[in-house]
Order: sequence, then structure tokens, then C-alpha cells
Amino acid sequence: MIGWTVAGGAVLAVWLWLLALHGGFWRTDQRLPVRGRTTTRPSLAIVVPARREAEVLPWTLPALLRQECPGPTRVILVDDDSDDGTGALAESLASASGAVLPLTVTSPGAPPDGWTGKTWAMAHGLARAGEVDYVLFTDADIVHAPGSVRELVAAAEGGYDLVSQMARLRTESRWERLVVPAFVYFFALLFPFRRVNDPAARTAAAAGGCVLVRHPALARAGGVEAVRGAVIDDVALARAVKRAGGRIWLGLAEKVRSVRSYPRLGDLWHMISRTAYTQLRYSPALLAATVFGLVVVFLGPVVVTSAGLALGALLPSLLGGGCWLIMTGTFVPMLRYHGQPGAAALLLPVTAVLYMLMTVDSARRHRCGRGASWKGRSYPASRTVE
Repeated sequence: MIGWTVAGGAVLAVWLWLLALHGGFWRTDQRLPVRGRTTTRPSLAIVVPARREAEVLPWTLPALLRQECPGPTRVILVDDDSDDGTGALAESLASASGAVLPLTVTSPGAPPDGWTGKTWAMAHGLARAGEVDYVLFTDADIVHAPGSVRELVAAAEGGYDLVSQMARLRTESRWERLVVPAFVYFFALLFPFRRVNDPAARTAAAAGGCVLVRHPALARAGGVEAVRGAVIDDVALARAVKRAGGRIWLGLAEKVRSVRSYPRLGDLWHMISRTAYTQLRYSPALLAATVFGLVVVFLGPVVVTSAGLALGALLPSLLGGGCWLIMTGTFVPMLRYHGQPGAAALLLPVTAVLYMLMTVDSARRHRCGRGASWKGRSYPASRTVE
């Protein structure tokens, strides 16, 4: 009984620390800091890396081409060696969608050694953009609601060198509803948005689906070439900009959403496991620490509570129950942001086990010599975050 009491106290201490001192990771109040129209007319290039995206472009590209922007703007879709007619479809959509913005479709060919496909496409699009004030890197599966790009620019004009929004992901299938809110929750646990947005903090991150960056700030950071081999290019780019003295901002989106579907658990499993071990820098020590942390933080409350009830021990039951209540409460805001009922927070320990297994599987794939892969393209297992 003493052991379970000590365990319950330790887990409670961890959760109280996370609640009070970990950057308010559980909050969902980080939204675009500037609203309305900007009084300036900065030039903008919107670069869309696209590999085998014919399925989603009809939903996303027309909305992007109809954006109203404060200054001269062009859209550059970079066809990343697709074999499904992505480039031709993009051109046909531009001519039939009542586009406001001009579209350029280009293809750089296969990436050279040392580059990922996405960073090579980003660099190619940036080169085609020429001298502009801002570059918006946005994924092909992202739908921008009316006013989205204008508000991004207005936010950046408020004093930021990089503005990124975590696109609202689909939560239509049962697996999406179980896994997706937790995906964003765990991302915020790793990179608390408030710390990312604090110029004095070292924490830096971005969400690759929607990253607006000042062209001069990107050049000071070494350009896309500085992160050319990064599989997790968004985090690497944000780190590069912040280390170069840039001010960055990351928050949750209201007008940016993804239409990419993950109907089966296997789809979500691949999406997460392909980069999970990369995020841990391929370190067995970090893997062990992550597994231990997930067990203690997310399974600890359940185990201590269950043990206390089974033994009829009041104090362990109260300590474990208190931890479980705190854990559940921190997940409710993210569920509500995704339009899910707060009661689903009780399933967070189940989702944490899934994430633990996905991370371990990611390490197993690395040990077997299989690095990250995306749409038929694989990368060496030696690739790191930056």
C-alpha cells in the first residue's frame, strides 16, 4: 500500500508540474494575433509542394486561387515527380475555377542527394518566386477559407518573421476521432505553443501545412537549403528562423483545414510512425525515456487508481483519481476544438498506448533499415529533424 501511495504521489506531482509549468500546453487559445486588413501591400508567393495530389486538388486549389491578398500574389504549384496527372489537373482547375490569383505549375524533377522531395520542391518554388516580401508554404491537401491568406499576412505584419497554423485535421472516421485530437495534443505537449511564441524561449516549431515566412528572414536562416535533408521540415525551418533572430508564431487554425483522410487505423499508424523515431533523433535513450514517460504520465493514473480500488486503499485511490481527473481535464479543450465530446477524454490512456506502439514501431522500422517513406519515396534512416 505504501508503494502505491508513493507512486500516486509521484504521478500527481508530474501532472501538477505539467499543468502549472509546462507552457500551458493544454490550452487552445493561441490563435492568429492580428485580425482585419493590413494597410500595407506586401508581395507574396504561395508555394504548394504537390506529389500525387490529384485526389485532393479539386477541393483545395480553387479555394487557394480565389484568395484575396493585400499585395501582388502568385501561386506556384510544384509538381514533385507525380505520376497521377497532378500538374495537368492543377492547370485545368486554374482555368475553370474563376481564379483571382495567377498559377504557375512547375516541376523540378527528382530531388538530388541530400534533399527530401518536399524541401526540394519548396526550394524550387522559392527560386521561381523571385524577390517577394513573403512566401507561404502550404500543402496540397489544405483548404484555405476566404480571408485566410490575408489574415496570415496581417498577422505577420504585426511583427513576426514566421507565422504558422496547425491546420484543423479531419475527424470523420472513428479512428480519426480517436487519434487526431490526441495527435495535436501530444504535439503541443512536445512544443507548447506559448513557448514557441515566446521570443525568449528556445522552443521552436511550425506546422508544415501552413507556414508564412518573410523572405529576408528565410534568407538569414540559410534558406530552404539549411533544412534540405530534414524529414520533419516544418520544425527544422522554425528552428532555423528563430535561431537566426526571427520572431515566430504558431497556433491553432480557424480558417485552415486538411481534407486528407485517414479512414483506417493503418493510415494513421503510417502517418505517425514514419517520423516518430526521427523526432527522437534515432536515439534509443530518447525512445526509452519516451516510452517510460508515456507509461508514467498517461497510464500511471489508471494503474494507481485501479490498484487502490482493488486493495480498498483510500489514499492511492484518491491520488490516482486526482491524476486521472487532471489528465482528462487537460484533454477536453483539444477535443472541443475538434468538435468532439469532452467525455472522449476518458479514452486518452488508450490513445497514449497506441502512440507508444507507433513510436516503438517507428524505431523497429529504423532498426530494419527502413527510413521514413511518403508516397513511394523512401529516405535513409539516418535523416534527422534538421
